[in-house]
Amino acid sequence: MATLEQSINNNTFMDAVTLRVGDLEGMTSYYSNILSLEPMEEKVRGKEVHRVLGRNGTPLLCLISTPGLPAVDPRQAGLYHTAFLFDTQESLAATVYRAAQEPRSRFVGSSDHLVSEAFYFTDPEGNGIELYVDRARSEWKYAANGDVRMDTIYLDPNKYLQTHLSETVLNNTAILPANIGHVHLQVGDVEQARNFYVGKIGFDATTSIPGALFASAGGYHHHVAMNTWNSGGAGPRAATLGLANVAVVVPGREDLDMLVSRLGDWEFSDNGTSVVTKDPWGTQLTVSLEPTSTEELLES
Repeated sequence: MATLEQSINNNTFMDAVTLRVGDLEGMTSYYSNILSLEPMEEKVRGKEVHRVLGRNGTPLLCLISTPGLPAVDPRQAGLYHTAFLFDTQESLAATVYRAAQEPRSRFVGSSDHLVSEAFYFTDPEGNGIELYVDRARSEWKYAANGDVRMDTIYLDPNKYLQTHLSETVLNNTAILPANIGHVHLQVGDVEQARNFYVGKIGFDATTSIPGALFASAGGYHHHVAMNTWNSGGAGPRAATLGLANVAVVVPGREDLDMLVSRLGDWEFSDNGTSVVTKDPWGTQLTVSLEPTSTEELLES
C-alpha cells in the first residue's frame, strides 16, 4: 500500500470514459436505450466524430467514431468493463431491466460482491459494462491485513428484479443519478500494473484475488481494477476499437504535482490542469482538476 505522501487524494473520483466506436449512431442509441444517456455535444475532427453522451447534464461517455479500426480483441490489454454506479437498488433494477430488454445487449452475469450488487453486460462492439449499487460502508468486512473482503456470489437476476423493480422508477430512469464508479482494465501482468497504478498513479491497493488487483482512493472498494484473466502476457495495445481514455479527477494542483513527482521519468504531459499518461500497455489515463467538460472531451 502506498504511504500517505504517495497516495492519491482521498477525494479522487472517476470521470467520463472515452471509447472508440465503429458505429457511432448504433452505439449512441444503445447507450441511450439502456442508460438514458443523451447526446450533449459533438465535434468533427478530420475523419473522426467525437460525441459526448451524458445524463442530467453530466458527461459519462465520449464516443469517437473511428470506423476504420479493427474490432475489440478480448485478449488484448484495455477495457474489461466500465462500471456505472447507481444510488439505489430500485434505479439499478430499472436499468438492468432496460439493458436486458435491449436486443443488442449480451448478459454476462450477476454477482453479490459483499460490498456491492452487480450485473454485467457487453455492448454491441464488445465493450464490457457493469451496472451496480454499493452496500453501505458500515456493512463492509475487512481481512486481518486490512484488505476489503470481496467475493463473487451468484445473484439471481429475476429475483432481484421482482424485489426491486418499480414501474415509477422504470419510467423515470433519465432523471436518476448515475456516475462512473470504477473502471476495470485488462493488463498483461498484475505486478507491473501494481507498480503503475499504485506506485505511480497513487491508488491504494484494497484487495487482490488470483489474476487481479483492486485499488482505490479514500478507502473505497475500488476505483480501478486490473486483471489478466483474458490478457495474461499481453504486450502493448494495438490500435483497435474500444477504450481510448480513462479519466480521474483530483481536488487540487498539489495533487497533480505529487502525481508528476511519482511519475518521475515516466512519459506524461502536463497542461497545468491535467496530466495525461499511459500505462505499460498503452491505455491512456487523464488525471484532471475538474470533471471533464464536454469541450475538453471533444478535444481529447
